[in-house]
Amino acid sequence: MEIMELQDVWKIYRMGEFDVPALAGIELKVKPGEFVAITGPSGCGKSTMLNMIGCLDMPTRGKVLLEGRDISEFNSNELARIRGKKIGFIFQTFNLYPTLTALENIRLPMRIHEFPEKEVEDTSRRLLEMVGLTERGSHFPAQLSGGQQQRVAVARALSTGPKILLADEPTGNLDTKSGGEVMDVFKRLNNEGLTIVMITHDQKIAGYAGRVVKMLDGKIVGEI
Repeated sequence: MEIMELQDVWKIYRMGEFDVPALAGIELKVKPGEFVAITGPSGCGKSTMLNMIGCLDMPTRGKVLLEGRDISEFNSNELARIRGKKIGFIFQTFNLYPTLTALENIRLPMRIHEFPEKEVEDTSRRLLEMVGLTERGSHFPAQLSGGQQQRVAVARALSTGPKILLADEPTGNLDTKSGGEVMDVFKRLNNEGLTIVMITHDQKIAGYAGRVVKMLDGKIVGEI
């Protein structure tokens, strides 16, 4: 069974007298353990589609299925729990709390979801080591490079043990070397079985994925 499926998904916005489709009949299946990159020009619907996959938005028409269940069947509390535990999010802008250290940023989602304190401690240190930042745990975001901040963001996204990692231009604010380091972490996570769906405009970054979906004008126009 697919971990995520979009069935004839439309997202239509009303702009004055006109209906403007951001998504126009999207059909997409993501299997457990896949690494999918979504590419296309700005405004083609990539981020809107990622919002659907991440249960952040609902389609105007069509269905979004998570592990076989239509997400429209979930209430707001269930959706919040899914976004907190089943889906990890990585953004272009890192979104770390500036007043928290690297370790504290990683621990925050687990504390919000009331994980046992020993698990919070053990998991946060293991994830910090996994992203190669063991010596930076007590540093604040302003004391870290962009690449290091993004690796902390990856560790934070993984802290609650999600089944899917969603990344929106995860290397967009990074230089080539730092971007490569972040993608090496992604590749290792995928090799260990984590499902990843990533938006990128960079063809070299898309090359890290096992499957590349191309979008144009709210539609999927090809796959590699």
